[in-house]
This record gives sequence, C-alpha cells and structure tokens, in this order.
Amino acid sequence: MKARVTITLKNGVLDPQGQAIEGALASLGFSGVDSVRQGKVFHIELAETDPGSARENVENMCEKLLANTVIEDYTVEIIN
Repeated sequence: MKARVTITLKNGVLDPQGQAIEGALASLGFSGVDSVRQGKVFHIELAETDPGSARENVENMCEKLLANTVIEDYTVEIIN
C-alpha cells in the first residue's frame, strides 16, 4: 500500500520561498501569477494492508515528524 502526504504552510504563515518563486516567474515573463505557496510531498510505501490502519499510521507520522503542525497543514491520500 502507498500513501501520498502533501504538506503546505497554513494560511497566514509567511512563505518567503513562495514569494521568491513568484518573483522569479514574473522576471521570466510569466504574467498573471497572483500568488505562489510552496510545500512538500512525501510518497511512502507501507507494508500495511488495511487502508484505515495505514491512514492512521501515516497521520501519526505527520503529527510526530513529517509536519510542523504549528505552521503546516497536511493531507494524506492512501493508494492501493
């Protein structure tokens, strides 16, 4: 079983890397970009066979290590 975890900064948290990317896109001639927010994606292979148990385990991984839940949100997608 596989899991995809997407981690993004919470709304209202300053994103200097996203702002730098936004500026770089404008300097390269890409117009119409209003905002860029950067994040992280993790692809995790699990030895788990139960989707519910897999989701619970991955959410625990996010809470304990993968995400800084003070400033980041995360979503977990379980893929069979």
